[in-house]
Amino acid sequence: MTKTFATIGQPAPQPQIECWVQGAEPSLKELSGQVILIEVIQVNCPGCFLHALPEVIHFHETYASQGLKVFIIATAFEHFEHNTLNNLQRLLQQDELQGDPLSQLGKAGYLDNNRLPYSIPFSVAMDKLVKNETEVTRGNIDQFILGQVPDFYQNEWPEERKKNIIQQAEDYLRTKAFHALTFEMYQLQGTPSSILIDKKGILRRVSFGAVNTLETDIQQLLQE
Repeated sequence: MTKTFATIGQPAPQPQIECWVQGAEPSLKELSGQVILIEVIQVNCPGCFLHALPEVIHFHETYASQGLKVFIIATAFEHFEHNTLNNLQRLLQQDELQGDPLSQLGKAGYLDNNRLPYSIPFSVAMDKLVKNETEVTRGNIDQFILGQVPDFYQNEWPEERKKNIIQQAEDYLRTKAFHALTFEMYQLQGTPSSILIDKKGILRRVSFGAVNTLETDIQQLLQE
């Protein structure tokens, strides 16, 4: 089966969803006319709960009336034992955190009786996961590294550093239990990641981590 990959400036491909755990949204085509912000998180991602979700809740509260549609896709590209559909359901239905967020945010005093101090006011889906049966080859390792560091082989790093990165990539691929279809379709680098789509359904931005210009980008797209 040929994979579809998202490209900036081209129509955004439809995310591959296992199921909607909270609310539901129609297809991207049916959301035409709205600016779409898809925030991709992992249940086992402390930064997602500490920074990304409060930020996108702010965007939702501020700009929904102006035509912004926000929703969440929970994915899994690591820590597959924590980043599960079951744990996502427990988070949304029972306010239960798991793994690193529970430990780290609890120690930081961020939680209220081990629960988040806010609720998620928009739809949340689970990324579609398929069992990884891909053989780990040097070609796959190179493809993975170049997806993260495009100039890896042109970079004048010490050979020992390059060898360590290649080994780390191989170790990751050998322990990768599943392919997360939306995560890979949009060629994301980690979580939290933001996918921004304009009113015509064109992919305008994909970003990883904190992005200081995200709100400005949303404002500009709403004005287009």
